[in-house]
Amino acid sequence: MYKADSKIAEEFIDHQEILDTLEYAHNNKSNRALIEQLIDKAAQFKGLSHREAALLLECDQPDLTERIFRLAQEIKHKFYGNRIVMFAPLYLSNYCVNGCVYCPYHLKNKTIARKKLTQEEIRKEVIALQDMGHKRLALEAGEDPLRNPIEYILESIQTIYSIKHKNGAIRRVNVNIAATTVENYRKLKDAGIGTYILFQETYHKENYESLHPTGPKSKYAYHTEAMDRAMEAGIDDVGLGVLFGLNTYRYDFTGLLMHAEHLEATFGVGPHTISVPRICPADDISTQDFPDAISDDIFCKIVAVIRIAVPYTGMIISTRESAATRRKVLNLGISQISGGSRTSVGGYAIPETPEENSAQFDISDTRTLDEVVNWLLDLGHIPSFCTACYRAGRTGDRFMSLVKSGQIANCCAPNALMTLKEYLEDYAAPDTRAKGIQLIKKELEHIPNPKIKEIAIRNLKEIEEGKRDFRF
Repeated sequence: MYKADSKIAEEFIDHQEILDTLEYAHNNKSNRALIEQLIDKAAQFKGLSHREAALLLECDQPDLTERIFRLAQEIKHKFYGNRIVMFAPLYLSNYCVNGCVYCPYHLKNKTIARKKLTQEEIRKEVIALQDMGHKRLALEAGEDPLRNPIEYILESIQTIYSIKHKNGAIRRVNVNIAATTVENYRKLKDAGIGTYILFQETYHKENYESLHPTGPKSKYAYHTEAMDRAMEAGIDDVGLGVLFGLNTYRYDFTGLLMHAEHLEATFGVGPHTISVPRICPADDISTQDFPDAISDDIFCKIVAVIRIAVPYTGMIISTRESAATRRKVLNLGISQISGGSRTSVGGYAIPETPEENSAQFDISDTRTLDEVVNWLLDLGHIPSFCTACYRAGRTGDRFMSLVKSGQIANCCAPNALMTLKEYLEDYAAPDTRAKGIQLIKKELEHIPNPKIKEIAIRNLKEIEEGKRDFRF
């Protein structure tokens, strides 16, 4: 039986509720009056239920679909403006004991190069990332209790935060590691992580179990209930996601929103972020083996409807997607993107040779961070390296209350401009720097609070003179 605030995975992700939702959406996909009513409701910026969102996703009326896209753009701009937060993944180890059939890290893969970074190697990778201009990392590691124990992850986090190279510093470390215990989540919290990220992959229990036949990850309930344990341990910000293409997109879209509703019902705050990766090629993995892979058009609609359904939640897209696809979805809801990424173990300090390939998946957007920043500036976006909310304790429900009230704009806009200014002074190519300076000048005029604007202008001047790390 469906129960949003249950602690049992098969109750808050109830299979029959998803089937009933999909039937409801299918039966009403041409019901103009109902769809228009839901669009009007969503325009109040309060979000939609999983069932309401499923109907918008299924809508087959072209003019109403266009209204959905326009509303997604409006909501994105209202809560996130034209800011795009930048980050990079750092893979620590690809040793893994799981048997996930869609991931080249699976235990039986004997062709991929297995690697694990030492602390000295991590130091070199972080310096390379800092020299690119990154301030925010997403830490990744395969699940191997012997080679990648929690102590290794904690030591790595400490190493990363300790490195201050020239004007560089990693100010926020998000962590994407396997489901673990409340005790271990408390250790991650104490280590000062930002967001704990864990992709469900698919919410369809039977398919989940067939896709994860062996290893600790094969336990559907333990994996699905991981965010509850993380939040019980005091981690305020958690990030959800599914790997679209492993299962039918309608099912996983609905399950994803039900999971968000569960966190809201249980802890009073939904996910900090939602990621929307799609299955893509990798070592010994072919997308042709996954018939549920989705088209660009469906992908864009998924992004738009998620933005409408959970207007306050950040949305992430990685370099799995091409530059063209990333451009399509930036205005529809995406608020964070990676740039200059490597999905190999390390690979920033010394690029891998083809023979040493340890990558989890092939990258589609291969541009450098500066090329991505330059591109965003051309599109009128503010590339932001801000980590202020996390460092000021504006996390969990405190962050969400600021977003919902609109007060976050008084922090995020000036912080984005100041961190962009740091990037322009320390790392940008001349053309990128020139474009960025012009954008900062233009965007300063949009800061609504005169006092904050005055302080921001003063801080920008001091950044130009060599000072760093200002924040509201």
